[in-house]
Amino acid sequence: MAHEPKRLPRFRTEAEERTFWAAHDSADFLGWRKARPAIFPNLRPSTRSISIRLPESLLEELKTLANKRDVPYQSLIKMILAQKVKEELQGAS
Repeated sequence: MAHEPKRLPRFRTEAEERTFWAAHDSADFLGWRKARPAIFPNLRPSTRSISIRLPESLLEELKTLANKRDVPYQSLIKMILAQKVKEELQGAS
């Protein structure tokens, strides 16, 4: 037995909407059975800055390699780390 979703009221402010949703169930107002997963192709994963101590010689080698590949050295480090983590995780399973 399907029920028709209720009409959403118009909100004058974000605070008014927040109060409304704190007291109501979205299932009464939205047809969740018809909902499909959303895809957001332009979203980037959240990042966090970290400090890492590297030997100066290793850092210079990374910068040289990055220069040869024409990428920023920090991007190269992320690429290398991501690839190595992927390999390690695949080997662990």
